[in-house]
Amino acid sequence: MEKATVKVERKQENTRFNRSKRSNNSNKWKIGIGAIVVVGVLVFAGINHYQATRFNPRITINGTKVGGLTADKAIKKLGTTVLKNEVYVGKEQIFNGNDTKMGFSNKDLPNVQKLLKKQRTIFPSLKAQNYTLMPSEENQYRSQTLKELVRKKLINMNKNLEAPKDAQAKLEQGEIVVSKSRNGKQYDVSKLLQDYENQEYKSNIYLKPVYIQPIKEDSPIVKKEKNLLQEIVQRTVHYTVQNKTYTLNGRDVIKKATASKNGQVKIDPTPIKNEIAKINVSQSTLNKTFRFKTHSGSVISVKGQTYGWALDVEKETKRIQEAFEKGRSEIKAEKIYGVGWSTYGTGYHATTNNGIGDTYAEVSIKEQRIWIYKDGQLKVTTNVVTGKHSTHEDTNPGVWYVMYKASPYTLRGSEVGNPNYSVKVQYWAPFTLGGQGFHDAGWRRNWSSSAYLQQGSGGCVNIAPSVMKTVYENLVKDEPVVIY
Repeated sequence: MEKATVKVERKQENTRFNRSKRSNNSNKWKIGIGAIVVVGVLVFAGINHYQATRFNPRITINGTKVGGLTADKAIKKLGTTVLKNEVYVGKEQIFNGNDTKMGFSNKDLPNVQKLLKKQRTIFPSLKAQNYTLMPSEENQYRSQTLKELVRKKLINMNKNLEAPKDAQAKLEQGEIVVSKSRNGKQYDVSKLLQDYENQEYKSNIYLKPVYIQPIKEDSPIVKKEKNLLQEIVQRTVHYTVQNKTYTLNGRDVIKKATASKNGQVKIDPTPIKNEIAKINVSQSTLNKTFRFKTHSGSVISVKGQTYGWALDVEKETKRIQEAFEKGRSEIKAEKIYGVGWSTYGTGYHATTNNGIGDTYAEVSIKEQRIWIYKDGQLKVTTNVVTGKHSTHEDTNPGVWYVMYKASPYTLRGSEVGNPNYSVKVQYWAPFTLGGQGFHDAGWRRNWSSSAYLQQGSGGCVNIAPSVMKTVYENLVKDEPVVIY
C-alpha cells in the first residue's frame, strides 16, 4: 500500500511539474509575441515618420533630386540649384544661355510641403516621379529673356530650312486642280515654345523636334477651297456703265484663280480686264469723234478734244474682280477720267445727242455766231468774233467744255504783235487749257461776220458786252462747247 501511495504521489508531482513547465513556456511565448509587436509598431512608426518627413528615393523637382530630403532641405537644395540654360532641339544644341539659379526661397516651403504630402506612400517607393514647381518669384531670364531668344533663334533657323508646301485647290484654264503637298524641315515654333514652357525650370531644356505640317490633299481645308472655286465661277456680276448694264458671267471671265485656307479667293484679272477694255472702246467718248446736229439741222462730225470720259480700265477691273471675290452681284462704274481742267471726266451722264447731251454751247466759225441750249431749249444766240485767221490764231475747232467761270477777271497772255498783255474783262469762261474762252470785249469796234479774218481775237470767242451777261449766265460748267 505504501508503494502504491508513493507512486501516486510521484505521478501527481510530475503532473504538477509538467503543468508548471507548460505555463512558463506559454508566458515566454506571450512575452516574445508582445516584444515583436512592440518592435513592429516602433518600426512602422519610424517608417511612417520617415515617410511623412522625407521624399521617396527617386523623387525630383524640376529635374533636381530631392529623394531622402525633408521639405526644408529640399528648399535649400532647390534654392542653390544652378540652371545651365542650355537649349537643345533633339540632340542639337541651339542656344547656350547664362547660368542662373532656380530662384526658390522659404516663401516656396508650403508648396514643397504639399508635394511632400502628395508623393507620400505608406512604405518607401522606388517609383521615379518628377514634379514641376514654379517659384513664387518668377525667373524673368528663363520665362521671358531666354524664351524670346530661343523663339528668335528658331525663326532664324527656319529661314535656312525647307518649308513645307501645302496642297491647294486652283482654277486653271477653267478647271479645278489640286496641287500636291510636300513635307518640310521647318520647326513648328509655337509647339516647341509650349514644350519649352513645360521645362521652364529644368537645368537644360530638351525640345522634341516638331515640324510644321503641310495641308494635305484630302484635308477639309482643300475640300473647302474646291467648293469655293466651284461657287465663284458660277457667280454673275451685273456691271452698269451709264444707262447700259453688262452681264459678266464667272465661267466666262474667271479662268485662273486660287483659294486660300482662310476662305479668300484671288482671281487672275486678265479676262475681266479684256472685257472692260471692250466696253470702254465701245461706250466711252474721250478722244472720239462726235456726230453733232447743228442749229440748222445738218449733221456733222466733230473731233472730241477735252470733252468726254473714259473708264479707268485698271481700277474698274480691280473693282469687278473684288465684286466676284466678295460675292457682290451689282456694281456701277465709278472710276471715270477725263482731260483738261477736270480730270474726272465730263459728259458721263449725257446719254442723248450722241453723248453731247441737251445742254451745250454751239459756235460756228463760218457763221461767226453762238447758240446756247439748256435741256434742248435755245436760251440765247448772238454774233461773235473768233480767232484771227490771217495770223493762224484761229479758235480751235472740236468738242470742249466750260472749265470754269469767273467774274470779273484779268486776261493775261500773248498774241501776235503783243507778246505780253493784261486785259480786264467782266466775264470769263475758258474752254481750253491754252487760254481760249468766252469773254466780253468792250474795246472791239468791228463786229462784222468777216472781222475774224483780219481783225479777229488771239483765239478767244469775243462777245459784245451788251449780251455777254446773258451768255455768261447760260453757260454751264463742265457742259460741252462745240466749235466747228
